[in-house]
Amino acid sequence: MSSRICVTGGAGFIGSHVAEALVGRGHRVIILDDLSSGRRANVPAGAELVVLDVRSREAAALLVDRGVEILVHHAAQMDVRRSVEDPRFDADVNILGLLNLLEAARRGRVRQVVFASTGGAIYGEQDAFPAGEDHPARPLSPYGVAKLASERYLYFYHCQYGLDATCLRYANVYGPRQNPHGEAGVVAIFLHRLLAGQQPVINGDGLQTRDYVFVGDVVSANLAALGRPGFNIYNVGTGIETDVNTLFAHLHRAIGSGPEAAHGPGKAGEQLRSSISSALLERELGVAVSTPLADGLARTAAWFRENAGQP
Repeated sequence: MSSRICVTGGAGFIGSHVAEALVGRGHRVIILDDLSSGRRANVPAGAELVVLDVRSREAAALLVDRGVEILVHHAAQMDVRRSVEDPRFDADVNILGLLNLLEAARRGRVRQVVFASTGGAIYGEQDAFPAGEDHPARPLSPYGVAKLASERYLYFYHCQYGLDATCLRYANVYGPRQNPHGEAGVVAIFLHRLLAGQQPVINGDGLQTRDYVFVGDVVSANLAALGRPGFNIYNVGTGIETDVNTLFAHLHRAIGSGPEAAHGPGKAGEQLRSSISSALLERELGVAVSTPLADGLARTAAWFRENAGQP
């Protein structure tokens, strides 16, 4: 059944892929994005773009006035290092921005929120690998703290107002359209530099691990979450640790050329290891996070090669 869905951050990397899939399913999609990092070129045909900040009164009014039924919330301040440098700004966007929309949601027709959360940044340094949803939440950055607080607010709005909510805790997402500028998105940063003939830099010894999940698998999780009743939390990751040196080797092989990476100083406070289990997601929603890393990186490299001239 077709629904009126608002995708915040829908001109960005992950949000645009989700919006594209929703349009393909026949939903009526409104994209709410302030274009601070998103791009008009990412907006899929058939979706309506409204340029607004999620913190604004106009954004809240849009949910009510347009009869939005499902809110898929991807708009965020997503740079962990910026959150450390400016925690007030991070909280303003990631917590107060969400609350602005939730207050509108309870006044309007919104019946469900699908929330883009985070796995590694919420769990912090892990006791077990891969981490399940019941792993202790020990965020080590304001970004992780804000995402965890947002989940708690969603639980409150579910209990108090009956708003259904599904929180999807993403691992390190990569894929076509990822922004290579800034601190987030090491896959995109490495590919951009390799294709430009510039030397990539690996922080520290490169043995720090992350769980790299292809954006197509993240889209599948979002689609499966639509209409899910109650309050739910699901990890979206592969459960596999990959160190940065290995990741770079995959990308260098996929490009077939470019300089070798240099090693720079390590980043203070950087998490050493991270991987999350999607067993609950597969068991309850039937979504298998199944794209092999080498395949996903090859597809991503091909897109970056074809779009190397774009900003």
